[in-house]
Amino acid sequence: MSKESISKVHLILEKIDYIEQIVKNAGSITQALEDYVTDRPAILMHLTAIAEQFNKLKQSHSDDILSAFDDKDIKGMYDVRTYIAHDYEGVNLAIVEWIIRNGLPKFKDQCSNLVNKE
Repeated sequence: MSKESISKVHLILEKIDYIEQIVKNAGSITQALEDYVTDRPAILMHLTAIAEQFNKLKQSHSDDILSAFDDKDIKGMYDVRTYIAHDYEGVNLAIVEWIIRNGLPKFKDQCSNLVNKE
């Protein structure tokens, strides 16, 4: 694992931690997503940043790191990023909530395992 690649994994973990903190401060995922001014935009930007880091890993051919993740999960995250970027107001919040509840914990575990191996 290159130093540059592992730094991207650290950044993904950081963004997941930020989303978890936003949700904790709001009291729930639903309440965080109902805050149009601060929490929802922050969550959507962090999800976009996570997807961008995965895309950079893919572009740099970091197959050793990417093999720790399910291809469908990474594609799903990037699809959400594309949807956020191109139809911000039409983002399906049920999907975002599912990602926060189910997808991010899985990514967090996978990223933590990678970081602990370095």
